[in-house]
Amino acid sequence: MKSKRVTAPHVIPAEIQELSRQIEQWRSTRPHRMPMPEPLWTMAANLAAQYGVAQVSRFLRVDYYSLKERVPPEERHPMKTRESGPALPTFIEIPSLTAPAVSECSIELEQPRGQRMRIHVKGAVLPDLVALTRTFWGMKR
Repeated sequence: MKSKRVTAPHVIPAEIQELSRQIEQWRSTRPHRMPMPEPLWTMAANLAAQYGVAQVSRFLRVDYYSLKERVPPEERHPMKTRESGPALPTFIEIPSLTAPAVSECSIELEQPRGQRMRIHVKGAVLPDLVALTRTFWGMKR
């Protein structure tokens, strides 16, 4: 039996729907093979800068590459920073790979066959605890 792929319905923003209506109206009245007027391309490019070239070209049924040429490269990212939208990160901090020392803790380990080990630690670093527990888990029975 063939499985059917189910996708969530797309919510088309009202401004894209309005431009789509305008383009469809122009298409229904244009002479054959007449290029789309620049004002419509400009509105489409502005929406593509906000929502992404692929999404807008698909919803408006316009050529992806023609639309992409009209959107400046720095504005081609969907949902990019706007006055009301979230900013895209320009710098991401990666935390240090060294683990801080544990001030004090107790660890209890029990293997499936019943062997137990309890560790009470003051001032050890995490890699030391990992090595100790790995040794315990690797013990021969």
